[in-house]
Amino acid sequence: MENEATLKERYARHLMLDDVGQEGQDKLSSGRVLIIGAGGLGSPVCLYLSAAGVGRIGILDFDTVEISNLQRQVIHYTSDVGKSKISSAQAKMSNINPNVKIDTYFEKLTESNAADILQNYDFIIDATDNFTGKFLINRICVGLNKPFSHAGVLKYRGQTMTVIPHKSACFSCVFSEQPSSELDSYFRAGLFGVTPGIIGCIQASEAIKYILGIGDLLLDSLLTMDIKTMSFRKVAIKPNPHCNVCSNS
Repeated sequence: MENEATLKERYARHLMLDDVGQEGQDKLSSGRVLIIGAGGLGSPVCLYLSAAGVGRIGILDFDTVEISNLQRQVIHYTSDVGKSKISSAQAKMSNINPNVKIDTYFEKLTESNAADILQNYDFIIDATDNFTGKFLINRICVGLNKPFSHAGVLKYRGQTMTVIPHKSACFSCVFSEQPSSELDSYFRAGLFGVTPGIIGCIQASEAIKYILGIGDLLLDSLLTMDIKTMSFRKVAIKPNPHCNVCSNS
């Protein structure tokens, strides 16, 4: 842990902000965020949360770095090819900020382990690239009453929303039917490299804002982006009173 003078210098630009300051920075250092997926979306989240000084960050991923990842997964370098994504990410995050505690989980998120892992964190980042994972994260987060950020990307487009269970619409309120796992190839189509970077930065900002208790979160709204046309749209959504995950009916 760095000394107080060094910490003040490190976080100087945060400390200058009226709605962050030392109190807010202390909140960040006490914050706990889990990032599920250390790929295109997870890369900027890992980098910005560690830079911001979020005290404890978990990374869950069961994949290794491939050279085809490097076009968009900016936390990984050519020298990391063949390494686990969690070890690659951990090294960069620790180099950015040695004050951050990093938990690593080299495993697939499943029905049997999800609750045990997620319960240890204040905010969850869904940076996965498959429908099965996204529906599972939504179910577990709602069951544990854990706020989380959803995101998905394809080609030049991306979308993201934030969920506070039982206070805002959940992922299943918007996408009620889980598609066949065969459609997970949808996420492995072409992808413009910066698309997940932009959406991942928004996810990181939502986690930081939640911990600080500032600003407006993406609740009851789906933010969509098309980077090719540089268009952003916020679509209002409502909790589904018949949702099979978050409704009380």
